[in-house]
Amino acid sequence: MKVILKQEIKGLGKIGDIKSVKDGYARNFLYPQGLVLEANDRNLKIIEKEKIKVAEIKIKELAEINEFAKKLSSASITIPVECGEENKIFGSVGPADISAALKTEGFDIDKKSIVLDNPLKELGAFDVAVKIHPEVTAKIKVWLVKKDN
Repeated sequence: MKVILKQEIKGLGKIGDIKSVKDGYARNFLYPQGLVLEANDRNLKIIEKEKIKVAEIKIKELAEINEFAKKLSSASITIPVECGEENKIFGSVGPADISAALKTEGFDIDKKSIVLDNPLKELGAFDVAVKIHPEVTAKIKVWLVKKDN
């Protein structure tokens, strides 16, 4: 049975895709859940209109996200850390620490969005990637400085 997907379904396809599925899967799961429409000309036109609306919304969202990414990229945060004799940091600075420092600057970024290969373990300036959206990544400058005792 051919169906048109009304939303993205993992393992099957994206919105507007025309897929061939087994009759029982369509009748017993996809139709009752409201995930698909029957593949005919009328429904194709409806889905095309919905695709255009969704594309316009995505463009607006991406523009807003890109603007936020520019603001975030201009941010530079300084994190004071405790050091030993040879400027070795006690412990390390990870995504949670960077997220907390960003909050003090007015950016509410989840620690899961901060991309670090390894935790920061020495003094200096570092470029850190922040994944705001699957398509948008911003770079921020993180300075680790010796804490005044």
